[in-house]
Amino acid sequence: MELSQYLRILSKRWWVIAVAVLVTALSAAAFSKLQTPVYQSTAEVVIQPARPDFGLTQSAKTLLRSYMTVADSNRWAQQVIDRLSLDMTPQQLRANARFAAEDDRMVIRIEIEDTDGEVANRIARTWAILMVEWRDSENQKQRKEDRVFAELRDEPTYSQTWPPRLLIMLVAGAILGLIIAFVIIFFLEWTESGIVRTADDLEQWLGMTVLGTVPPAE
Repeated sequence: MELSQYLRILSKRWWVIAVAVLVTALSAAAFSKLQTPVYQSTAEVVIQPARPDFGLTQSAKTLLRSYMTVADSNRWAQQVIDRLSLDMTPQQLRANARFAAEDDRMVIRIEIEDTDGEVANRIARTWAILMVEWRDSENQKQRKEDRVFAELRDEPTYSQTWPPRLLIMLVAGAILGLIIAFVIIFFLEWTESGIVRTADDLEQWLGMTVLGTVPPAE
């Protein structure tokens, strides 16, 4: 198809695009407003060997995932629940918790999701403090030069993860509307492709130049 034909289709079907984009964008905005906000808090626990020894550092990196596995347990979740007097089970709390070991930074990251940002902060901080206390107790069994310490890097902070910002939802809705509109226009043009309405349509189908037309009878 030539550019002029695309422009003709757009000039004829522009209202389809306008309606589809408007409806989907408003629907996305309404959906966003109806959603319960979910916040994510992140706490980082830094793992530090007692001495700058290459072998001890490599051992600590290897043990990072082991430390993370110890933290991600029902026993630790129950301790967090008891300390904060939370009304949930360990399984429910762990379902909203994520743990990651970053051996290049020697950090264990704890991510907590909750509908209350401040509660998420308290849970993340308490879980991190448990990690620090656990390492302190384990270090008592080790020689001073072989100890590996844990330290809370910064106070946890939270940010909203769901729903996305209103502008993002509007843009996503508009893009979806464009896709739907193009599908509808394609279907309409496909169903009408065999109908000849103008001399241009006839020239396109026959590949011949129209020299004249018979005007409609009065």
